Amino acid sequence: MPESRPSVLIIGGLGFIGRFLVRYIHENNLASEIRIVDKQLPQLAWLAPEFEEACSSERFMQGDMSRDYTSEKVFTRENGESYDYVFNCGGDNRFSQDDEIYKQRSLQLSLTAAKEAAKRGVKCWVELSTGSVYKSEREPRKETDKLKPWVRMAKYKLEAEEELQKIEGLNLVILRLANVYGPYCSKVIGTMLCMARVYAYLEDEMKWLWTKDLRTHTVHVLDKGWEAGMGTTPIFNIVDHGDTNQGIMQTHIAKIFNIKTGFHGTIVSQFAKLNLNSAVDEENDELLQPWGQLLNEAKISRPGPINPYLEQELVRDSDLSLDGSRFETVTGFKYEVPEVTEEGLKEMIRSYERLGWWPPMHIKHKGEGTR
Repeated sequence: MPESRPSVLIIGGLGFIGRFLVRYIHENNLASEIRIVDKQLPQLAWLAPEFEEACSSERFMQGDMSRDYTSEKVFTRENGESYDYVFNCGGDNRFSQDDEIYKQRSLQLSLTAAKEAAKRGVKCWVELSTGSVYKSEREPRKETDKLKPWVRMAKYKLEAEEELQKIEGLNLVILRLANVYGPYCSKVIGTMLCMARVYAYLEDEMKWLWTKDLRTHTVHVLDKGWEAGMGTTPIFNIVDHGDTNQGIMQTHIAKIFNIKTGFHGTIVSQFAKLNLNSAVDEENDELLQPWGQLLNEAKISRPGPINPYLEQELVRDSDLSLDGSRFETVTGFKYEVPEVTEEGLKEMIRSYERLGWWPPMHIKHKGEGTR
């Protein structure tokens, strides 16, 4: 009897999103074969124990998919058949990198691998993009709204979207993601939690720039939004129902860390806007040293990928605001984690604790007063 389950290739399968996708497909026995390819080695990827079986060595290939040779090698299977589904979770997802890094590690990776996929007759290519490709507006953006990337990474994600649509024979689906969070997250919300831990350590007030209404929409990494199928190039926004903004995050963080939180107000925020680089550098200077002290006092010698370092590109008066109704209407998908909750953020902290990354909450600053 022929194997009815599809074969799946996951590019960037050791990344934050990729590893959860690999584990979900593996644990639910959804694929006849899973192939993971990533530039980094599993030993260096900060994998938690629950990912070890899914991301095992027999499924893994190390390689740079921006290179023609690697893509050809990865797509060559022993049985001579093509993969059914390819999920591109790869690329350089760090903020504030040089243009050349994004061109090579994100744009070129997508194009090189996708051209090989089209040549091999892959049934579906799923490209993970970002909601930051839209022009920043207060109201949630639909897939047909004006595009104007407001972070450098998004500029090259959008260019990749446009170039992929030109590849003949590529059955393409594009997913534009909100801020992805969840256990072991080291970006955006993970940074926020680390910052809050430092303010709790210093017994100081944590203040945000701009206003509580600034939208920072989210989606939980455990929501399995991987269904596909609509038109020539279906494009979907992937976002929960929580309408997450700075005020919501402020409320949760104040309760979790038992600290005062607030906003700097219009005058300070406008001044910071004119001197944003200096303001961010000052904030980083004030937070990184006590974070190091916290780690030392907790005897954490291998602290993992989390830290309170603020990326300048993210400290902007720009809304990440998405309308995700098309995806739910077309696919019937329902979010299992419909909004950011206090418990959801606590689970992130518990995930850091499990791997020995997190300074216990009882450790307090021993200096004279606060800043």
